[in-house]
Amino acid sequence: MRASWQRMVAVGVCGGVLSCGGLTESAVAGGDPPTISQAFAGPRPGEAIGIALLNYERKPGVRLVAESPVFAAPVRLDNPAADTGGEGVKAPIPMSAKPGSYPLVVKAGSKVVARDTIDVKPPRRPSIEVEGGEGRPGTRVNLFFDDLFPGETGTSFTARSTAFASPVRLAYDKDSWNNTRTFKALDVPVRPSLRDGSYPVWVTDADGRQKARTRLDVRSARPGDDDYLGQARGPAFFVNEGYVFSARDKGFRTAAGRTVYVKWQDAHPDPGEEEHMTATSPAFRSPAKLEFDVIKGHELDDPIFWGPARIKPGLAPGTYPVTVVSHRGRVKKTSYLTVTQDPSRRDSPKGLPTAVWLGAGIGGIALGAVAAVLVVSRRRRSATLS
Repeated sequence: MRASWQRMVAVGVCGGVLSCGGLTESAVAGGDPPTISQAFAGPRPGEAIGIALLNYERKPGVRLVAESPVFAAPVRLDNPAADTGGEGVKAPIPMSAKPGSYPLVVKAGSKVVARDTIDVKPPRRPSIEVEGGEGRPGTRVNLFFDDLFPGETGTSFTARSTAFASPVRLAYDKDSWNNTRTFKALDVPVRPSLRDGSYPVWVTDADGRQKARTRLDVRSARPGDDDYLGQARGPAFFVNEGYVFSARDKGFRTAAGRTVYVKWQDAHPDPGEEEHMTATSPAFRSPAKLEFDVIKGHELDDPIFWGPARIKPGLAPGTYPVTVVSHRGRVKKTSYLTVTQDPSRRDSPKGLPTAVWLGAGIGGIALGAVAAVLVVSRRRRSATLS
C-alpha cells in the first residue's frame, strides 16, 4: 500500500507521467525520478533540440539513447563528443517532419528510464528581426534573418533600408546550432540624421529577390527619457594616458605645447555618441576626439569617454575654456584649464624663439672678434710707421 500511495502522489504532483518525464523504480524507492530536459523545445521542421537526462546515474557499459518517431535515427546520450555543454545532446528534427506531438523515450540498454513528448511546430516563412538600440537615431542594431523553410537554399543575403547608410551583408550564423538557416549582422549603425518614423527593412537574396520584410521604428529622445539630457559630468583633465581616475575639472594646469587628456562621463549617453564625441577649445590645435572606453566605463559604473588634446605651441599663458556638446546639442558643459608658458620659449627675451637669440648671440661674438682683429691690426701698423 505504501508503494502504491507514493506512486499516486508522484503522478498527481507531476500532472501526468509524460509531462514529468516518466516514473521509474527510483521514484518508488523515494528518490527523484529521471526526467528529460529539452533545450529549444517546440522546434520547427529542420531545427534541433538539446536532450539531457536529469536525476539519473548512468551505469558503466550501459548504452543510453533517446528515441522518437520524429528522429531520423536514435540519439546517443552517452557520447561525450555530442554534448554541447549545458544544452544537452543535439537531436536534429528532419525538415520533412510534420507538425504535431511525438513521444520521446530515453532507454538505458533496453529499459525505458524516462518519457516525454516533442511538440513540433509548423514551418514559418523566412523572417527578419531587428534587435536593440531602443529605436534611437544614431544607435546600433543587430539583424537576424531566419531562412528555415522547406525549399530555401540560398547562402547570400543582404538587408536594406533607408535607415541604414548602405546595404548590409548578412553572414551565416555559425553559433546557432539549433537553426541551420540563420544569418546575421551585428552593430549596424542607424543613420543619426533620421527623423522619427517607421522605416522598412527588407532582405534580398543574391538575385535581388525579396525574402523577408519588417519595420524599424525610430524615435528620438524626449523630455522625461533618461537619454534626453543624461547625467553628464565633465569635461575633466588628466596628464597620463589612461589614468582617468585622476581627472579633475578644476585647477588643472598645463604648459603650452603639451598634451592633456580630456574625460567625459554620462550615465545615459545619447545613442550613437560613441562615434562623434569631441571636446573643443581655443587652446587646442584641433578638436579632441573622445573615445568610448568600455572597460573604464564598467569600472566607474557610468559610461566614460576620453581622448588626447594637444595644446597649441607658443600659446599665451592664461585660462581657456574647454567645451563638450552632447545629446544632439541639448547638453553643453564647459570647464577651464590654465595654460602656462611654453617651456621651449621660456628663456627667449621679448617672446622671440630661443634659436633666434642664440643666432644673434653667435653673430655678436663673431662681430666682436672681427673688431678685435681690426684693433690689433691697426696697432701693429702704427708701430711699424713710427
